Amino acid sequence: MSTLEEHVDVGVPIDKAWDDLHRVENYPRFVEGVREVRTEAGGRARLDVEAGGRARVFEAEISDRRGERVMEWHTTSDPELVGSFSLQPINENRTRVQARLEYDPDAIRETFGGQKGFAQVNAIERLVRSDLEHFKECVEQGG
Repeated sequence: MSTLEEHVDVGVPIDKAWDDLHRVENYPRFVEGVREVRTEAGGRARLDVEAGGRARVFEAEISDRRGERVMEWHTTSDPELVGSFSLQPINENRTRVQARLEYDPDAIRETFGGQKGFAQVNAIERLVRSDLEHFKECVEQGG
Protein backbone atom coordinates (compact mmCIF):
# COMPACT_ATOMS: atom_id res chain seq x y z
CA MET A 1 0.00 0.00 0.00
CA SER A 2 1.10 3.52 -0.79
CA THR A 3 0.17 6.45 1.40
CA LEU A 4 -0.43 9.97 0.21
CA GLU A 5 -0.95 12.98 2.45
CA GLU A 6 -1.83 16.45 1.20
CA HIS A 7 -3.38 19.51 2.82
CA VAL A 8 -4.93 22.83 1.95
CA ASP A 9 -5.70 25.84 4.13
CA VAL A 10 -9.19 27.24 3.61
CA GLY A 11 -10.45 30.68 4.58
CA VAL A 12 -13.48 29.55 6.58
CA PRO A 13 -14.09 28.56 10.22
CA ILE A 14 -13.65 24.89 11.07
CA ASP A 15 -17.41 24.31 11.54
CA LYS A 16 -18.14 25.48 7.99
CA ALA A 17 -15.36 23.34 6.49
CA TRP A 18 -16.58 20.33 8.53
CA ASP A 19 -20.19 20.77 7.40
CA ASP A 20 -19.22 21.17 3.74
CA LEU A 21 -16.94 18.14 3.85
CA HIS A 22 -19.85 16.03 5.15
CA ARG A 23 -22.12 16.97 2.24
CA VAL A 24 -20.92 14.02 0.18
CA GLU A 25 -23.65 14.60 -2.39
CA ASN A 26 -21.68 17.74 -3.38
CA TYR A 27 -18.44 15.82 -4.02
CA PRO A 28 -18.95 15.91 -7.82
CA ARG A 29 -18.40 19.67 -7.57
CA PHE A 30 -14.82 19.27 -6.39
CA VAL A 31 -13.67 15.63 -6.72
CA GLU A 32 -12.38 14.86 -10.22
CA GLY A 33 -14.13 11.92 -11.83
CA VAL A 34 -16.99 11.66 -9.33
CA ARG A 35 -20.17 11.98 -11.36
CA GLU A 36 -22.79 11.34 -8.67
CA VAL A 37 -22.94 10.42 -4.98
CA ARG A 38 -25.88 9.01 -3.12
CA THR A 39 -25.88 8.65 0.63
CA GLU A 40 -27.34 5.48 2.06
CA ALA A 41 -28.26 4.25 5.51
CA GLY A 42 -25.60 3.24 8.00
CA GLY A 43 -22.94 5.73 6.98
CA ARG A 44 -22.63 4.35 3.46
CA ALA A 45 -22.32 6.16 0.16
CA ARG A 46 -22.51 5.06 -3.46
CA LEU A 47 -20.21 6.90 -5.84
CA ASP A 48 -20.45 6.84 -9.62
CA VAL A 49 -16.91 7.48 -10.83
CA GLU A 50 -15.28 7.83 -14.22
CA ALA A 51 -11.49 7.69 -14.46
CA GLY A 52 -9.14 6.60 -17.18
CA GLY A 53 -12.11 6.40 -19.55
CA ARG A 54 -13.79 3.77 -17.38
CA ALA A 55 -16.98 4.14 -15.37
CA ARG A 56 -17.24 2.38 -12.03
CA VAL A 57 -19.53 2.33 -9.02
CA PHE A 58 -17.98 2.29 -5.57
CA GLU A 59 -19.59 1.66 -2.26
CA ALA A 60 -17.89 3.34 0.68
CA GLU A 61 -18.38 3.34 4.41
CA ILE A 62 -17.93 6.68 6.11
CA SER A 63 -17.42 7.31 9.80
CA ASP A 64 -16.27 10.27 11.77
CA ARG A 65 -14.80 11.29 15.04
CA ARG A 66 -16.60 14.59 15.33
CA GLY A 67 -14.83 15.68 18.49
CA GLU A 68 -11.47 15.18 16.78
CA ARG A 69 -12.73 16.56 13.43
CA VAL A 70 -11.68 13.42 11.56
CA MET A 71 -13.79 11.79 8.83
CA GLU A 72 -12.65 8.34 7.72
CA TRP A 73 -13.82 6.26 4.77
CA HIS A 74 -13.02 3.06 2.96
CA THR A 75 -14.30 1.29 -0.11
CA THR A 76 -16.16 -1.97 0.46
CA SER A 77 -15.02 -3.55 -2.83
CA ASP A 78 -12.01 -3.48 -5.13
CA PRO A 79 -9.94 -1.50 -5.44
CA GLU A 80 -9.32 -1.16 -1.73
CA LEU A 81 -9.01 2.50 -0.84
CA VAL A 82 -8.76 3.87 2.67
CA GLY A 83 -8.75 7.53 3.45
CA SER A 84 -9.42 10.26 5.91
CA PHE A 85 -9.91 13.98 6.17
CA SER A 86 -8.82 15.75 9.32
CA LEU A 87 -9.51 19.38 10.08
CA GLN A 88 -7.44 21.61 12.30
CA PRO A 89 -8.21 25.21 13.17
CA ILE A 90 -5.50 27.69 12.20
CA ASN A 91 -7.45 30.57 13.70
CA GLU A 92 -11.14 31.44 13.99
CA ASN A 93 -11.48 32.03 10.23
CA ARG A 94 -8.96 29.58 8.72
CA THR A 95 -8.86 25.79 8.73
CA ARG A 96 -6.32 23.23 7.53
CA VAL A 97 -7.88 20.28 5.68
CA GLN A 98 -5.56 17.27 5.66
CA ALA A 99 -6.33 14.42 3.24
CA ARG A 100 -4.78 10.98 3.65
CA LEU A 101 -5.19 8.21 1.08
CA GLU A 102 -3.92 4.64 1.24
CA TYR A 103 -4.03 2.69 -2.01
CA ASP A 104 -2.38 -0.10 -3.96
CA PRO A 105 -0.97 1.42 -7.18
CA ASP A 106 -1.28 -1.92 -9.02
CA ALA A 107 -4.96 -2.24 -8.07
CA ILE A 108 -5.64 1.32 -9.24
CA ARG A 109 -3.93 0.63 -12.55
CA GLU A 110 -5.89 -2.61 -13.02
CA THR A 111 -9.18 -0.88 -12.23
CA PHE A 112 -8.71 2.31 -14.22
CA GLY A 113 -5.79 1.66 -16.52
CA GLY A 114 -3.07 4.22 -16.90
CA GLN A 115 0.62 4.46 -16.34
CA LYS A 116 2.80 2.36 -14.09
CA GLY A 117 5.02 3.23 -11.19
CA PHE A 118 6.26 6.71 -10.47
CA ALA A 119 4.20 8.39 -13.20
CA GLN A 120 0.99 6.97 -11.75
CA VAL A 121 1.90 8.04 -8.21
CA ASN A 122 2.56 11.57 -9.50
CA ALA A 123 -0.81 11.56 -11.29
CA ILE A 124 -2.61 10.53 -8.07
CA GLU A 125 -0.77 13.22 -6.10
CA ARG A 126 -1.76 15.88 -8.65
CA LEU A 127 -5.36 14.69 -8.59
CA VAL A 128 -5.62 14.85 -4.78
CA ARG A 129 -3.97 18.28 -4.71
CA SER A 130 -6.36 19.50 -7.40
CA ASP A 131 -9.40 18.11 -5.55
CA LEU A 132 -8.31 19.90 -2.35
CA GLU A 133 -7.90 23.18 -4.26
CA HIS A 134 -11.38 22.72 -5.76
CA PHE A 135 -12.78 22.06 -2.27
CA LYS A 136 -11.11 25.27 -1.09
CA GLU A 137 -12.76 27.24 -3.91
CA CYS A 138 -16.20 25.73 -3.21
CA VAL A 139 -16.13 26.23 0.55
CA GLU A 140 -14.75 29.77 0.36
CA GLN A 141 -17.35 30.76 -2.24
CA GLY A 142 -20.11 29.41 -0.03
CA GLY A 143 -21.12 26.63 -2.41
